[in-house]
Amino acid sequence: MGLESGWVTGPELELTHSQQLTALGNGVLPRQAIAVLRCLRI
Repeated sequence: MGLESGWVTGPELELTHSQQLTALGNGVLPRQAIAVLRCLRI
């Protein structure tokens, strides 16, 4: 997703797996939108 390694998985964050998934949430959507717009801009 373009995030730094350990962005939500670093042990110092003490997040559960569920909390990590929640933190990532919709983070992929902006990158997908940018990719689509670039493809459509032929």
